[in-house]
Parts: sequence; C-alpha cells; structure tokens
Amino acid sequence: MTDNQLGEFLRARRAAVRPQDAGMASYGVRRVAGLRREEVAVLAGVNADYYTRLEQGRERHPSAQVLDALARALRLDPDAHAHLHRLAGTVPSGRFTHTTDRVGPALRRLLDGYPGAPAFVINRALDVLAANALTEALYSPFGQMDNLARMTFLDPVGRQFHPRWSYAAEATVGHLRQAAGLDPDDPRLRELVRVLTEHSADFTRLWNTHAVRGKTLDAKHFLHPDVGPLTLTYQAFDVRDAPGQQLVVYQAESGSPGAQALDLLGSLHATSRASTSAPR
Repeated sequence: MTDNQLGEFLRARRAAVRPQDAGMASYGVRRVAGLRREEVAVLAGVNADYYTRLEQGRERHPSAQVLDALARALRLDPDAHAHLHRLAGTVPSGRFTHTTDRVGPALRRLLDGYPGAPAFVINRALDVLAANALTEALYSPFGQMDNLARMTFLDPVGRQFHPRWSYAAEATVGHLRQAAGLDPDDPRLRELVRVLTEHSADFTRLWNTHAVRGKTLDAKHFLHPDVGPLTLTYQAFDVRDAPGQQLVVYQAESGSPGAQALDLLGSLHATSRASTSAPR
C-alpha cells in the first residue's frame, strides 16, 4: 500500500466509469478506460487542476462537500462513499481503533449456540478467530481454516469450493479494501496484502480496482466434496466490545436442499470427530 491511497482510489474509480454511464458524450481518442480527469471535475463541480492535484497526492485535504460531489460523479455506492471519506481523513480517527484478535468466552459460547448454522468470528483482515463445529465441517476441504482471503486465492481448493469463484474473489478483495480504509496502518493487513499480491495475479488485478464492499448480508454458494452444492445466506454483526471483529452466521432456508446438506454435513463431521477421539 502506498502513501497516496486517496489518489489511487480516485484514479481507479474514474477508470471504472464510462462517459455514457455518467450521461456524457464521448469524443476524440480516449487514452483512458473511463472518464477523463476534466470530465470528473465537471461532473463534481470542482476545478480540473484541483482534481488533478487530488489524484497526484499534491492535495490531501478535500472538504467533505467536495468528497460528496466526487462520490456522486464517480457513482460510488454507500460502502465506497464511506471509504472515500476515510481515505481523506474526514471521518474522525477516534471512531476506528485497532482490533483485538482475542475472542471473549461469552462470544465463544454464542458460537456454540448455533449448532445448526456455521458461525464464526473474523477480524478486518478476514482471519478466522473462532468458529463453531459446523463451520469447521463446512471449511474442512481446505488445508487450513485460517484466513478467508488466503483460502480463496492461494489454496487450490478455493476455486472448486467456490463455484462462483470470480464473485467470491471480488467480494473478498472489496472487504479487504474497506478494511484498509478503516485501519490503513494495520500491520497484519499490510502483510496479508503483500503476500497475496506476491503470489496471486488475480488478487493483484482486483486489488488495483480499489472496489470496496462491506460485509453485511449476501448469498454464498459452495461446493462441498462430501455433501455437494450449498446455497446459504449470511449476516455479519459487529462485535461491540471488540472493534474490528465481526460475527458471521450462515443460514439455509428451512427445508431447502441447502438445509438438508448442512444437516448431513453436521452429522458426518460429528461422526468423524467421534471416531477420531474414540480410545483405541
């Protein structure tokens, strides 16, 4: 990560907006994939030279009003809009603190209170900090259940486990981009990005788009070698007494094939654990 994250974000998001998307006519030979700097400036109602200095890192303190105008010009969704403000420092730094990786005993008991649903706790870098038995069963095809991004991009199982791998990869990188805006100095996140960039061209390509995505509610598609395809929804909840941690719970619609597959997966995992722990 560089020291001009605001400029890189603006440049990447500008490249993702076509003139016709913004209601502008395209003219002349275009050297860029998306909008020109001058076009963004017109759409946002700011001086073109001022916008250029923002991208180049020569201006680092835009007002909240300018950022809101740029967000509209670049057609940013709410997650990306908030990320833009964080990069510019217009969100009070006191709202965001370094996370702790310690999961309290009460939260661990809560995980075990979801015997029929995979439930786990992650930090901003997508490290899995704690998980219940059904989560372990769900992710058992992986060599190690340690970090969701590493598992997606660097474990060979990832592309088979995620039948919609491209979508899962984009979402994963979007979550990490949001985390970088929340805590850009997090050493764990910096090291993770370094490793993923070094070993995965797909990660590097997606990381350079600067797309941002929050983890709230979505559908997940899995292909488990023991029970076949599963379609689950998930919800993510902030852990109030541990800023940066999230509790994630997967669920299947009652009576659906996904629910039946989860039941079977839980039974298989319980049987396997019992046979492994039985005295010999």
